[in-house]
Amino acid sequence: MNTFQLSCFLAVAEYLNFAQAAKQLHVTHPAVSQQIQSLEKELNVKLFQRTTRSVKLTDEGKVFLWDAKQIVAISDRAKKRFGGVAGGNIETLSIGCYNFPCMFLLADTLETLRTIRPELHPRLQEIPFQHIYRMLEEGDLDAVVGFKESANVKINALYKEVAKVPMVCICSGSHSLAGQKELRLCDIKEERFVLFVPPKGMLSIAQTQGQLMGERPPSEFYFCESAEAITVLVKAGYGISVLPDFLVPDTPLISRIPLKDVDQVSFGIYYKSLQGNPALKAFIQCAKENLTALDI
Repeated sequence: MNTFQLSCFLAVAEYLNFAQAAKQLHVTHPAVSQQIQSLEKELNVKLFQRTTRSVKLTDEGKVFLWDAKQIVAISDRAKKRFGGVAGGNIETLSIGCYNFPCMFLLADTLETLRTIRPELHPRLQEIPFQHIYRMLEEGDLDAVVGFKESANVKINALYKEVAKVPMVCICSGSHSLAGQKELRLCDIKEERFVLFVPPKGMLSIAQTQGQLMGERPPSEFYFCESAEAITVLVKAGYGISVLPDFLVPDTPLISRIPLKDVDQVSFGIYYKSLQGNPALKAFIQCAKENLTALDI
């Protein structure tokens, strides 16, 4: 079934005359007849009752009339959408993140980008860590936004740092540490911890978690796969946690305390190339301006 067959059917249904339908479509009478016969064969029904003196829609033809109109209308709408220049050009930029907080942090950057590149249509995707860099390498993503990975993680891409993020200790508002202005790792080493599942943790987090865990038994730790889940367990009093500052959900129920002796972590953008991709270049520049300006 194709749109030309449907157009022939609709024309004959309108004029109830094959010759007039052919004239309206600027084709020959036999061509219209052939298309109707082909359509009837595909649908396995008769669409018209034909005699030497008249043409009428069958009951099946009347039922199919609505479907044919809808299909042709959808086809025409699709052609109009891409057939002219009135709607302007569309520029796309595919950005991947492996957690929602990193994606949410891009809101101000994308707002700035919208003002300078109004034709841009960003495509944001939250993708599991084990797939995201393969998608970047295969060209399914223009950029991956996240923390700088360990040199042991082989990533065939360039990296641009856009911000340094401090590590913080988070605890429930009722915890004894909640009133502290800053902490050191030695101040919290005896606490119970809520931590990222090890394979999910970025290098900076994994190193800090390793220092905190030491040789303590597994019963003293709770593991989660997201910062949101960690925050829930921290609020419920299962323990405290150590996270990059902006991964911590903004809630008054949680106290975040700067860690004085833990290095800030690098946050940035992985990409293959800026050549031939001005939108990506503008995105990286806007991200650096917006995220560097944040007090994170």
